[in-house]
Amino acid sequence: MPPRPTLFRWPASTLLSLAMTLGAGGVQADTPCASPPSPLALPVADAAAAPTDPNRVVVSTAGAEVDATGAGHQTGPIRVRQGVRTLTAQDGSYDPVTESFDVRGNVEYRDPLMILGGEWATWSTGGGGEFNHASFELPTRPARGHADAIRLDPNGELHMTRVEYTACPAGRRDWLLHAQKIDIDQAAQQGIGRNVRIDFKGLPLLYLPIVSFPVGDARKSGFLFPAIGQSNRNGFELATPYYWNIAPNYDATITPGYMSKRGLSLGAEFRYLTESSHGQFSSDWLPSDASSGRDRSYLRFAETTNISPSLRFDTTLAQASDSNYFQDFGLGPEGTSVTYLQRIARLTYLDEHWRAIGIVEQFQTIDRTIAPEDRPYTRAPEIILSGRWNQGNGPGFELQASAADFVRPTGVEGQRYGLAPTASYAWRRPGAFVVPAVGLQTVRYALSNTNGGNTSPSVSAAIATLDAGLNFERDAGKRVQTLEPRLLYTYVPYKDQSSLPLFDTGLPDLNLVQLFRSQRYVGGDRISDANQLAIGATTRFVDTQSGRQLLSATLGQIYYFTPPKVRLPNEPDSGTSSSDIVGQVAVSAYRHWNVQLGEEWNPHQAQSARSQLRLQYQPAGNKVANLGYRYRRGLLEQVEGSFAWPIANAWNVYGREVYSLKDKTSIESFGGFEYQACCWRVRVVARHYVSSRTGTRDTTISLQLELNGLSSVGERADAFLARSIRGYSAAQAFAGSE
Repeated sequence: MPPRPTLFRWPASTLLSLAMTLGAGGVQADTPCASPPSPLALPVADAAAAPTDPNRVVVSTAGAEVDATGAGHQTGPIRVRQGVRTLTAQDGSYDPVTESFDVRGNVEYRDPLMILGGEWATWSTGGGGEFNHASFELPTRPARGHADAIRLDPNGELHMTRVEYTACPAGRRDWLLHAQKIDIDQAAQQGIGRNVRIDFKGLPLLYLPIVSFPVGDARKSGFLFPAIGQSNRNGFELATPYYWNIAPNYDATITPGYMSKRGLSLGAEFRYLTESSHGQFSSDWLPSDASSGRDRSYLRFAETTNISPSLRFDTTLAQASDSNYFQDFGLGPEGTSVTYLQRIARLTYLDEHWRAIGIVEQFQTIDRTIAPEDRPYTRAPEIILSGRWNQGNGPGFELQASAADFVRPTGVEGQRYGLAPTASYAWRRPGAFVVPAVGLQTVRYALSNTNGGNTSPSVSAAIATLDAGLNFERDAGKRVQTLEPRLLYTYVPYKDQSSLPLFDTGLPDLNLVQLFRSQRYVGGDRISDANQLAIGATTRFVDTQSGRQLLSATLGQIYYFTPPKVRLPNEPDSGTSSSDIVGQVAVSAYRHWNVQLGEEWNPHQAQSARSQLRLQYQPAGNKVANLGYRYRRGLLEQVEGSFAWPIANAWNVYGREVYSLKDKTSIESFGGFEYQACCWRVRVVARHYVSSRTGTRDTTISLQLELNGLSSVGERADAFLARSIRGYSAAQAFAGSE
C-alpha cells in the first residue's frame, strides 16, 4: 500500500499547504544547491576490516597507560571498533568496571544508521553512550542537525534535547525544526518531537506541542501537520489530520476540520489490501452547514475482489447529500459540473470460452434540471453471457445472451431478453484474411406502465457479414511502411421497432471502431437494419530497430446500398448514400513532436462534423507544451493550450487556457510558477474557471510550500498539474532539472 494517505481537500481561494509530515517522499535537492560534504560524512570503515566477533572490541591508539585494575588512559588519536560500530577521538580513558570509554576532542561515533560527533562523549561496549553538544547525521534519510545532548541506548534509540533538525545539505539552514526534545527509534523508524517549532528562512512557520513522525519509509500513526487556508466561499479553514497505521495492509486517515462560514467538518478515509482484494472507503461530513442550514456529506466506496482465478467482484458506490454539493466543494469545471453519481456492483466470470457478467447499477442524479423521463434507468440486475469457440482459422461460433430488469419511477419499466448466436468461417493467411459470418439477433420484452401499449413486444432479424482485409509491407530505409486495406459488408433486413422501449441504447460517434461494427447502436434495444459496405485503409511507418510506430494514418467511410430506416427518437434521417468520412493521423516522437489529428467530414454538405487536433512538443522531461482544438458542429468549438517549462536554473512556469470560440469566453485558465531550492520548493498557481452548470465562475489562488524531508499530505498540486497539462509528470520534471 502507498505510505501516504489522501486527505479531503476543501476548495480555497488562498491556500497555504502546511499539510506536512516528517517522512519519505520529499523533494530531491537540485544540483545547483550542492554544498561541501558534511564534516561527519567520512567514509565508513571497510566492513571486511571489522572484527569477526561483533562483540569483540579493538582499540587503536598512539599510546596508552594501564593500571593494575585494567583501567587505562589512551593518548590519541584513538580508534575503538566493535563490529560495524566505530568511535574515534583525540584521547580518552577506559573504565573496566562499567566497560565504557570516556573520550574527548573531535569525537565521532559511526554505525550504518547514524553518525554522531561532539567534543565529549561516553560510550559503552554494550552499545549505549552519551554525547555532549553533538552533531548528528542520519545518512539513510538523509537528515542532520545538532543537539545539546544526545543519549544513545543499546537498542539503537536516540534521545536528544534542545535539537535543531533539517534535511538540507550540510552548510544549508534554509529550514530548521527546533524541538525541546526528540526521541528516535531507528529499528521502528519512528520519532516523537515535543515543543516543536519550524523555521523557514529564519522566520517561524509553525508551532506544535508534540509531533509524531517516521524516520524512514515505515508508516507511523499520529497527527500530521494541519492544513490551513482561506476561502471566500468557506472562510477560514483548518484541518488537522490523524493518520492511523492500523496494520501493514490497513490504514486510515481521520481529519477533523473547521470552516468559519460553515462550521465543523469531519473527513475520513479507510484503505485495505488483502491477498484477494483491495478497496477504499472515504467520507466527508459537515453537520449543520451554516451556509445552507443543513447537513452536507459525500460518501464513496470502491472495492475489487478476486474470488478465484476465474471470478472477480468489483463495486463502486457514491452518494452526495444534495445536488449543490459539488458546486460548493468541487474544484474546476470537471469537479463542479458532476451530472450523475454511479453506484454499480459487478460479478465477472471468465474462462477459456465463456464470459458471464452480473451487474446491478443505479445512478444518483446530481443535475436536478434533467427531466425525470430523461434520467437513466436502474439495472436490477442485468446478466450478460457470451461464449466463443475457435476464433482462429476454420469454423467458429459465438453466442451472446442477456437478461435485464430496468426500473425507473417515471415511464415504461420491464425486463429485456436478448439472444444472438453467430456462426463464422475464418480464412487467415500471412497478409490476408476473409471471415464470412451469419447470425440471428432476437430481443424480447416484458413491460409495465405502457399506458395501454403492447406489454410483450419483440423483434428478430438475421445478420450476415463479410469481413476481409490485406496487409502489404515495403522497406523504406530504416523503416517499414504498411498498407492495410479492409472492407466489411453487412446485411440486416429492416424490422419495425417503433413500439420497442428505449432503456439503455444510444448512437455513438462515428469513429474507426464504429466503422467496422455490424450494429450502429450501443445497447440492446434496437437492431439496426443495414445493406452497406464499410471501406477503410491504414498505413503505418514502423522503426525496424526499435519496433516503435512512428506514424499511423487511417481513412474510412460507409456506403449504403439501402439507406437505414431504423431510427432513435430525435435521430435525424440523413437520406444519403454514404456516411461521413472519418480519418485519423498519429505522429509519434518525431524530433520531440507528437501529433494526433481526428476528423469526421460530411462530404454531402462539404463541412466538418467533428474535429480534434492535439499537438505536443516535449524536448525533455521537464519541458512540455501542448496545443489542442476540439470542434463538434452545433455544440462546441474550443481551443486549448498548456505548458510546463523551466525558465531558469531553479524556476518552472505552468499555464493552461481553455477558450470557447463558440461562446467567445474562457472556460478555464490558470498560470503559476515554481521555485525549487536545495531542500524546499514553493509553487503559486492562480486559477479562474466555470464553477457550476449555470456558468458561475470562481477564482482561486493557491500557495504550496514543500520542505525536503517534510512531505505534503493530501492531493498535491502535482496531481492537479498532471491532470491539466498533458504529458506533465513531476518525476520527469525534477529528473530533467537535475
